[in-house]
Amino acid sequence: MINKPEKVAQYARRASVEDSRWYLGCLFTVLADAEETGGQFGLIESLSPKGAEPPRHVHSREDEAFHVLEGRITFYIGDETYEGTPGTFVFAPRGIAHSYTFDTDVIRMLVFVTPGGFEEFFRDARLSEPAKAPELPPPSEEPLDVPALAAAMEQHGIEIVGPPGPPLG
Repeated sequence: MINKPEKVAQYARRASVEDSRWYLGCLFTVLADAEETGGQFGLIESLSPKGAEPPRHVHSREDEAFHVLEGRITFYIGDETYEGTPGTFVFAPRGIAHSYTFDTDVIRMLVFVTPGGFEEFFRDARLSEPAKAPELPPPSEEPLDVPALAAAMEQHGIEIVGPPGPPLG
């Protein structure tokens, strides 16, 4: 029998600027967070430009899944490579190193995390700001705060294991 969390209410939401953050050159919109889902999952819509790919990393706390809506993405999950075009779904279990590269100038995808909580990573005020429009942010004139990024990743149980793309060597 599946235990259902208490105090979880149904709702409907569309992507909006009120739920969006400009994060390291991308637009992240939280469509569902752990608080709203009783901790079960988080759902984020990502609009990202080529060059804004994350390094190869491992999640220790959550599984991550991706559904490509627009653009082309090459996913590297463990030792496997998956080509992502609109309609493609890719699953990256916790504990497995993964990354991806964008093959088009802009991509849009849904990012599903379970259990919920990782969506807070994109709300971290050290690395993001409230979006002023439902579009990619203007280029930043500030250098990346690498210590803040490293601290946020560590706080969320993420280990960096390489650059974006396939495993090295």
